[in-house]
Amino acid sequence: MEDFTPLINLQGARKMKNEREPLLGHASDAGSNGSGLDAAEHQRLLARPDLRSSPENMIVDAPNDTDSLVGKDSAYGSSAGEPYEPSLHRTLEHPTTNLDTMIHLLKGNIGTGILAMPDAFKHAGLYVGLFGTLFMGAVCTHCMHMLVNCSHELCRRLQVPSLSFADVCQRAFESGPIGLRRYSKLATNLINLFLVITQLGFCCVYFVFVAANLREVIAHYFFDLHTRVYLLLLLVPMVLLNLVKNLKYLTPISLIAALLTVTGLSCTFYYMLQDLPNTHTVKPYSTWAQLPLYFGTAIYAFEGIGMVLPLENNMKTPEDFGGWSGVLNTGMVIVACLYTAVGFFGYLKYGDSVKGSITLNLPGEEFIAQLVRIMMALAIFFSYSLQFFVPMSILNVHIRRRLHTEQSRLIGEYLTRVSLVVFTFILAAMIPNLGAVISLVGAVSSSTLALIFPPLIEIVTFWPDKLGRHYWILWKDVAIMVFGILGFIFGTYTSVAQILNPDLPKEEQKKGKNEACPPSHLPIDGRTIAEYPIGAQMYHWTLYPFEIFHQAYC
Repeated sequence: MEDFTPLINLQGARKMKNEREPLLGHASDAGSNGSGLDAAEHQRLLARPDLRSSPENMIVDAPNDTDSLVGKDSAYGSSAGEPYEPSLHRTLEHPTTNLDTMIHLLKGNIGTGILAMPDAFKHAGLYVGLFGTLFMGAVCTHCMHMLVNCSHELCRRLQVPSLSFADVCQRAFESGPIGLRRYSKLATNLINLFLVITQLGFCCVYFVFVAANLREVIAHYFFDLHTRVYLLLLLVPMVLLNLVKNLKYLTPISLIAALLTVTGLSCTFYYMLQDLPNTHTVKPYSTWAQLPLYFGTAIYAFEGIGMVLPLENNMKTPEDFGGWSGVLNTGMVIVACLYTAVGFFGYLKYGDSVKGSITLNLPGEEFIAQLVRIMMALAIFFSYSLQFFVPMSILNVHIRRRLHTEQSRLIGEYLTRVSLVVFTFILAAMIPNLGAVISLVGAVSSSTLALIFPPLIEIVTFWPDKLGRHYWILWKDVAIMVFGILGFIFGTYTSVAQILNPDLPKEEQKKGKNEACPPSHLPIDGRTIAEYPIGAQMYHWTLYPFEIFHQAYC
C-alpha cells in the first residue's frame, strides 16, 4: 500500500517558478508576464506539474481546454534556439531522489492486485502463469518506457517542462498525421474516460474485497450472511468517508492503511509458504478458454502506467529514471518477481480452491489469520477514498462548467460523490465475485490504458520518419496493440461469462447448486406475493433487488 503523504499538498507541493496553473483548480487571472504574450496565451504555454499516481491512488490532470502548442514559441524558450531539455526547466520545491522514486514506484504497483495473483495462476496453470506473468511485466514496463519517451519528445517540441498522460495523448495527436489531428480532443477524452472507468472499477473491487473478508471473519465467530448484506452495511460509512473533499484530512488514515497492509501481507506470506505441496499437485497449464481470465487479473495487477510520468516529472535526476539499470526497470523487475512469487506459491499452496483474494484462503480457525483479514479489510476500506478522488477530480471540472454559483457547485459536487459511491455499491452488489470483478476491470480498462494507448501514442508521435528501419517500431507497436485488443475482447467476454455462469468449487458442486448458495428469500412454495402476510411482503420487497441478483447468480 502506498505512502500517501506526498499526495496531500495538491495545490502547492511543487510550484514552478512562474506560478503555473494548479492541476486540479482553475487558473488565476494572469497579469503581466513580461514575455510579450497576453494572459490567455501565457497560461496556455505554462506547463503544469504532474502529481504522483498509481493503480491504487492515481491523481490525474483534469480535462482542460488548452489549444495546440505546435509551431508556437514557448515562455520557456524559442524553437529556433538551442535544443530544449525539459528536465532543466523543472523548478521543483520538493524533488524526489532515486530512492524516493523507487519506493513510490514499488508502493504504487503493490496493492490489491498482488492478492489476486494466485487466482490468476489458477486460470493459467502453474508454469504458464509463471512465464506469462514475467512476459506481461516486460510488456507493461516497455509500454511505460514508450510513454516516457513520447513525453520527452513532445516536451522538447513544445518547449514545456512536463506533460501528463492525457496531455501527452492530446499533444501527440495535435502534432501527428494531419488526418488524426481532428481527433486530439477525442483521444484525450477517451484517456480520461478510461481513467474514470478504471478507478471506479477499483472502487468496486474494494467494496467486494472488504465485504468478502468481513463475511469470512463474522461467519467463523458468529453467523453467515450473504456478501450483499455486508455491502449494504458498508454503504453508509463509505458515503460519509467520501464526503471529505480534502485529502489532507485523510493523511492519518492513509498512513494507518499502509501499516495495516504491510503487516497483513507479511502474515499472508507466512501462511502461504508453510508446508508447500509438490508441484505435481496442481495443473501446469490450463485451457485456452480460461486464459482470458488470467490476462484480466494480471493486467489489473500490472496497470501502473498512470504513475510513471508523475514520478519521472518530480525526480531530482530524471535522467536516472530510464535506461537498462534505471529506476523504472529496477522497480518493475522487483514488482514482476514479487507478483510471480505470490501467484506461484499461492496457487501451489491452495491449488484450484484458491479464491479471488489469497486472504480468503487463510486458515479460519487461527486468530492471526482472522486478524489479517480484518487488517486488510480496514486498509482497503480506508483506501477507497483515494481511489475515488480521481473520477471526482475529472468530473468536478464538468460540474463547475455547468453550474455558475458556488452554492450550486457545492451541492452538485456532493450529489455526484454520493451518486458515484452508490453506483459502485450497486455494481459490487450485482457482481459479488471478487475474482471476476478484478478480471473484468483489468480486461476493460487496464488493458486499454497499459497496452493500447501507449503504442498508439508512440506511432502518432514519431510518425513517419522516426519509426525505425523498415518501420520495425511500427510493427512492434501494432503487435502490442493487437495483443491488448484481443485481451480486451476475450478477457471481457470471458469475465462476463464467468459472472453470469460462475464455476463453483468442487466441494460446493457436490452439494448441488441450490445448497451451495445462501438460501433465497423469494417465495418457493407456489404462492404469490399477495398471498403472504403483510410483514412477509414488506420483507420480500425490501430484499427484492438483492434477491434478483441472488437468483441470477445462484
